[in-house]
Amino acid sequence: MKRRILGGTGISVSEYALGAMMFGAWGNRDHDESVRIIHRALDAGINFVDTADVYSQGESEEIVGKALKGRRDAVVLATKGHSAMGEDPNSSGNSRRWLTRAVENSLRRLNTDWIDLYQVHRPDLHTDIDETLSVLSDLVRAGKVRAIGHSTFPAEQIVEAQWTAERRGHVRFRTEQPPYSILARGVEGSVLPTAQRYGMGVLTWGPLSAGWLSGKYGKPSDVDLSAGSGRAAMEQNKFDPSRPGNAAKLQAVAELTEVADQSGLQLRHMAIAFVRSHPAVTSVIIGPRTPAHLEDLLDGADVEIGADVLDRIDEIVPPGTDLNRDDSYYTPPALSDRALRRR
Repeated sequence: MKRRILGGTGISVSEYALGAMMFGAWGNRDHDESVRIIHRALDAGINFVDTADVYSQGESEEIVGKALKGRRDAVVLATKGHSAMGEDPNSSGNSRRWLTRAVENSLRRLNTDWIDLYQVHRPDLHTDIDETLSVLSDLVRAGKVRAIGHSTFPAEQIVEAQWTAERRGHVRFRTEQPPYSILARGVEGSVLPTAQRYGMGVLTWGPLSAGWLSGKYGKPSDVDLSAGSGRAAMEQNKFDPSRPGNAAKLQAVAELTEVADQSGLQLRHMAIAFVRSHPAVTSVIIGPRTPAHLEDLLDGADVEIGADVLDRIDEIVPPGTDLNRDDSYYTPPALSDRALRRR
């Protein structure tokens, strides 16, 4: 497993990061099997583990904490705070009041004294970025956090945060964690170049685009929108094949599958190699739910794709394009909140 340096921190991380979202009630409810998956990933050379407090409402962090017992020093551990962890409106967001408490809760669940990378999971429009950076800086100086980052920040907020840190003397964000796949390339336009401009590390999530690039979806009938706990049932806007963006994804998947076949590759391995090939990307988060999923993903860890394949991918999904706008996971407030564009 190859390594790269994370955002100028000097911390060496594997090109694959093990995402823990699927460990717990959201995915694999078997704690012992989840622990075995984590151990197998570590034995395969992955040293970077990413989770969040909101994943199964803390259960994922607890499983990761169990798995890292006796192995903590060799692992770069990342987690996130921001999302609601209860009905109290103050149990979410990026305020000093909440993040101070959220970090303590994560440390307890993870059974560790420090977090290598603590990330704010989403922007918080109700909290000044100066306030957020202030509390995160205090947590770094207290030794509870080694470095800080954010996830799914648009380019303009990345810039604002960097400037605020410089002007106010705060610890600066070292990483961004955006969604990025062949089918969701919007971050190539400004997010990835902005991260590069500020020397930030980038750990991407969703390289298989919620399963679209796994080989599971080949035709409209493969998408099951029936009631249930499946991803397609929960996020119909991102899966319903009758929506134009999803129809475009199905067409692209068919063409990408042909490219992979002609290159002697599995589609999912080509998809992850595509993300890894971008010069801004430090590490790609993979999120296996079962041991078999992990083994298959590990089989593609050394896959490299050449310029000819990248050119063909560009022809199918042009650079900077999100085929379905809902896959960007961020909508500017002025477009989503009518009160901001009405007198």
